[in-house]
Amino acid sequence: MPPLGLDNRSRRRPFRRPLIAIALLSVVATSLQAQPAQPAFDHRDFDSLLNIHVRAGLVHYDAFANAPAFRRYLDRLDAFDPSALSRTEQLAFWINAYNAYTIALIVAHDERVSIRNINRTLGLSLKGPWRERLVRVGGKRYSLDDVEHRIIRPIFREPRVHFALVCAALGCPPLRSEAYRGDLLDAQLDDQARHFLLMTPMSNRVDASARRVVLSPIFDWFKEDFGGSPDAIGRFVARYFPPGSERSLLESGRFVLTFSEYDWRLNAQRKSR
Repeated sequence: MPPLGLDNRSRRRPFRRPLIAIALLSVVATSLQAQPAQPAFDHRDFDSLLNIHVRAGLVHYDAFANAPAFRRYLDRLDAFDPSALSRTEQLAFWINAYNAYTIALIVAHDERVSIRNINRTLGLSLKGPWRERLVRVGGKRYSLDDVEHRIIRPIFREPRVHFALVCAALGCPPLRSEAYRGDLLDAQLDDQARHFLLMTPMSNRVDASARRVVLSPIFDWFKEDFGGSPDAIGRFVARYFPPGSERSLLESGRFVLTFSEYDWRLNAQRKSR
């Protein structure tokens, strides 16, 4: 989930698209218009697993590792070309694929402390977890970076995806206990944004009396997706606050914006060893 180009100490620099990324962007963008929409992809296996094995955003990774339905779902992603889906169904598909393969990454490496431990050598993250090409969709291989930074963000330009894409860390927005669906996507993304901004005070809080706003580093790493300036970020966040002094402060732009610490510990249930 971290932006491209950052090591484990910070999250990232602005993304510069190499030629291969531009080519991938062009192919995916063309696919959004090239074919008539087909019925939605069936995410029921993933939906059921999330419902059973995710509680308050915490994941029972061992249960996913031992679930035949999870392997079956990944195999179906690998066999399916999402290009004929409608735009909203495509976005739901890629969000689910990102979250499912993040779980698969944790399971494959038997990691139970932090995703940042994956692909480290002598304490250095030369490749990192997000560049491993384990994502398989439509018979093609992608990394998690590819899915987030070369497909989802540039193609769909939907800032609320940052509350839906979960990088297996406690600092992330909590993983939803259901799969995303095209017909429910707008409401699901709004619900994710509202929950993250209002219900995670360690990451996000507004002190109207001190005119101080503290937000998740997500709003720093991806500030261009949220308007690029503190004023724009404040206006974006304000829409999820009820009327009152906090919302008024956010809308005014007259506040000091700082960012909270990101918690990279694994978002695992305690019973998942």
